[in-house]
Amino acid sequence: MSKIVRFVAVVLVGVALVSGGATAKDERKIRIGWTAWSDAEAVTRVVGQVLEKRMGYSVDLVLLDIALQYSALAKGDLDAMLMAWLPNTHADYWARVKNDVEDLGVLYSGASLGWVVPAYTPKNELDTISDLTNAAVRKRLGGVIQGIDPGAGLMRLSKATIEAYGLKDYNLISSSGAGMTAALKRAVTRKEWIVVTGWRPHWMFGAFDLRYLEDPKGSLGGQESIHALARKGFSKDHPKAAALISRVQIPLKELEELMYAAEQSSYEKAAANYVAKRSDRIDYWVTGKK
Repeated sequence: MSKIVRFVAVVLVGVALVSGGATAKDERKIRIGWTAWSDAEAVTRVVGQVLEKRMGYSVDLVLLDIALQYSALAKGDLDAMLMAWLPNTHADYWARVKNDVEDLGVLYSGASLGWVVPAYTPKNELDTISDLTNAAVRKRLGGVIQGIDPGAGLMRLSKATIEAYGLKDYNLISSSGAGMTAALKRAVTRKEWIVVTGWRPHWMFGAFDLRYLEDPKGSLGGQESIHALARKGFSKDHPKAAALISRVQIPLKELEELMYAAEQSSYEKAAANYVAKRSDRIDYWVTGKK
C-alpha cells in the first residue's frame, strides 16, 4: 500500500478515542471502526484500500468492541463503521443511535446468525436447538456453547436462546471470533462434538463442512443486511467518500471467498487481490458509472 493504514487496538475503554475531535476537520483523513470479525475485517480492508489508493484519503482503521463503535459514531469520534447488522442483531445499539448517525446503505444482504455444528454430528441426535435439552447430548458437549466477544449482538441473542429453550445447564463461553474458530478447528480435527455461535458470511463455512442447528423458535433471528453507518455530517464533510461507501455492494459468495483467501494469507493481501480482480466493480464504487 502507498500509505500505511494504522490499526489501533483498544485495551481500556477510556483510552479509545482521545483524538476524535480533530477527525471531522481533517478533509483527507477518515477513521473507520471495525471489530475482529472475519466479514467485518474483509469489507473494511477492501473499502479502506480503495479510499486510500483510488481516492487519496488517509484511513485509520480503529479496532473497537462493537458497542463502543456505535457510541463513538454517535459522538462523532469515528467517521464510519461497515458492520451494522440490521434489523435484528444490532437492534439495541441501533435504537440508541439511529437519530445521531447516517445510514449509508446496505453493503451485503442474506447474512444470518445461528448455532453451528460440524456436519459429522449425527442429525438423528442433534439437529435442532431443542435437541440440546437431551441429557446425553449435553454430556457429549460438556454443557458448553462456544461464543464470541461478549459485546456482540449474537451473544445477546444466544443468551435469549438459552432462556427460550430452557438450556440453563449450558455455559455460554465468551471469547472472540478467533477464539471461537480455534475451538471449532480443534474439535473438527479430533472429530469431537461442538456447538459454536456462528454467522454467515464467514470463512469457516469454506474451511469446514458445517451446518446450522434448526431454530424453530426463531430466537436467533432471520436473514440480516449489513449496513454502513457514518457520523452525523460525514456526507457533508466527505461527500466523495460517502458516495463511494454508499455504492459498495459485495455478493455474499464473493465475500466468503475473499475471507477464506485471507485466512490462507492475510486480510490485507486478500483485499488487495480482490480490488485488483474486481476492477470494474471498484470503478463503479469510485465513479458511480457502470
